[in-house]
Amino acid sequence: MLALLGFLLILTFMFLIMTKRLSAMIALMVIPVIFALIGGFGKDIGPMALQGIKDVAPTGIMILFAILFFGIMIDAGVFDPIISRILKIAKGDPVKIAIGTAVLALLISLDGDGTTTYMITISAMLPLYKRIGMRPLVLAGIAVSASGVMNLLPWGGPTARAMTALKLEMSDIFTPVIPSMIGGVIFVLFMSYVLGKKERKRIGVAEIDYSTMAMQAATVDPEVLALKRPKLIVINYALTILLLVALIKELLPTTVLFMVGFAIAITLNYPKLKDQKERVAHYADNALSVVTMVFAAGIFTGILTGTKMVDAMANSMITHIPDGLGSHFAIITAIISAPFTFFMSNDAFYYGVLPLLAKAAAGYGIDPAMIGRASLMGLPVHLLSPLVPSTYLLVGMVGEDFGDLQRGFLKWACGSTLVMILVAIGLSIIPF
Repeated sequence: MLALLGFLLILTFMFLIMTKRLSAMIALMVIPVIFALIGGFGKDIGPMALQGIKDVAPTGIMILFAILFFGIMIDAGVFDPIISRILKIAKGDPVKIAIGTAVLALLISLDGDGTTTYMITISAMLPLYKRIGMRPLVLAGIAVSASGVMNLLPWGGPTARAMTALKLEMSDIFTPVIPSMIGGVIFVLFMSYVLGKKERKRIGVAEIDYSTMAMQAATVDPEVLALKRPKLIVINYALTILLLVALIKELLPTTVLFMVGFAIAITLNYPKLKDQKERVAHYADNALSVVTMVFAAGIFTGILTGTKMVDAMANSMITHIPDGLGSHFAIITAIISAPFTFFMSNDAFYYGVLPLLAKAAAGYGIDPAMIGRASLMGLPVHLLSPLVPSTYLLVGMVGEDFGDLQRGFLKWACGSTLVMILVAIGLSIIPF
């Protein structure tokens, strides 16, 4: 009964946001409350929701100050040289721009942090997309697709969780799946090429003269020009690089790093209090829309976890796998990892479900390492989940609807997962 309630909750939620009958933020808060009441958890809704909010609070605060930090960097002109360089190489060709976006996102994703990837990629590329006339949704889709594949990196989170849950080493789980990861990268580049071709056809031009674009770029609003800090560009680059290094090395909690980074950035670039207030007010709309979504997701995950619906759904799916398919348990794990990580948090899947899958597979003589590798195949789909806070940041930055991103790119995410699974099977990374 609990599992059925959980599945109905998920299906109702997805239907409402993808058909735009409710906004994602409202659905995240209202739908789980309704289903919790139906399940008889009325008196426990408050504590469960509050626990979920507490769990996402550090992430919400981190995203808030990440928006403020990179907003300062954008205003100060840190990404202008990058945009100019990409513009010069691409010469206004949507195909080259789309592929360039993928390459940029893939490289930035090496730090394993989706928030950083989106902040830098969108900050650098969105002005260019708008200038060319390309759809911002394409930019968001390429960025999330690239980040989804690179999410396999051990320091990205899921792989580390899998290694910890199964008590295995990097050489057991991550190293063997590198070829699958490369397959995913190639698929993302192919996807970018296809999307670029569609944008080129839609815009109606094959290539735009760079000199014309450069003239347009030179026509800058005086108010925007007044915010530029060309004399501080070296210092701003150094500050940005230092922050990224600190994030990778985890010198301090991510939230603290972005708070301190923002404080330094705004003081250096806009020392007057009046200017600082104006800059913070300028980012308020975007920051508020993203952060409120994160806390709304906290209610969703808090109730889904607290009611044990997640556990019931996982156990239901595992117990209904026919014995005749037991020898194919690794492939089954790879396939179901996509919906599992889509509908539940990484912690819930890798610490709660994965050990159960490994134990069940052991009964058929399948090495736990194989199950661990298979569990990573669904990560491209995971980042389009309504439970991933950084994805709200992404859609907020490009000004698009979360449901539109899912409708447009879930199929591509499934394609990435399929390619990775096929490579894994072909190279015996996981047994057939």
